[in-house]
Amino acid sequence: MTRIKLALCQMNVVDNKEENIKTASLMIEKSVSKNADFIILPEMFNCPYSNEKFIEYGEEEQTSNTLYEISNLAKKNQVYILAGSIPEIDNDKLYNTSYLFDKQGNIIAKHRKMHLFDIDISGKITFKESDVLSAGDDFTIADTEFGKVGIGICYDIRFPEYARILAKNEADILIYPGAFNMTTGPAHWELLFRMRALDNQVFCVGVAPALNKDASYHSYGHSIITNPWGDIIAQGDEKESLIISEIDLDEIKKIRDELPLLKNKRDNLYEVIEK
Repeated sequence: MTRIKLALCQMNVVDNKEENIKTASLMIEKSVSKNADFIILPEMFNCPYSNEKFIEYGEEEQTSNTLYEISNLAKKNQVYILAGSIPEIDNDKLYNTSYLFDKQGNIIAKHRKMHLFDIDISGKITFKESDVLSAGDDFTIADTEFGKVGIGICYDIRFPEYARILAKNEADILIYPGAFNMTTGPAHWELLFRMRALDNQVFCVGVAPALNKDASYHSYGHSIITNPWGDIIAQGDEKESLIISEIDLDEIKKIRDELPLLKNKRDNLYEVIEK
């Protein structure tokens, strides 16, 4: 299958885990009614984006009610679901972790955010995930019936080396659940997704929470799909919305044949490698 119908669930996240799971479930069911093949939730979809809430909302994988509900929805509807990310507790550490479920409700990939969001933009925003979160170390690629899917989370997209290694390992779609803010979002969100798609001649997908003005952290929203030519083929605004769009993986070969960037690299002079 070369055509895939993606559903980007740009949901409003509130300070109530059960309400967030309910919202995610309703958006998943609506996506299924529109014949989506692959459904994607945003970063920290069950939890407000703050260090204090990461601690409060943290769940262990084996006993997570959030993951249990998403697994059941994937199995019930025979659909792939990327559960954006949740705060995952593992022993004495806390991670920002994304889970991919197959059509049987099994976890087939798990990505712990590799690059933690530690920034201080003078007069605008300061945030330091590393105060409470630990970083993951794995490059995450899942085999699906559609081909290979690479997974990153939010800040991971700013590092071209990460995307290049996923592409070198034959990922055709790079998906980054992410919650850019109202400072970095307008400046860089669209640009980064177009760049990573263009650099690697792949499809690149970003799924964000909607803007909740009552929250302490204001998400930019604007969930997006970019194609291997660097074009935007679907994008939302800041409001809660369900974005449905079909992509054709045959575009990748066509564009790589026409503009063979990856073949024209000078590997004898430089290289991006996984350590």
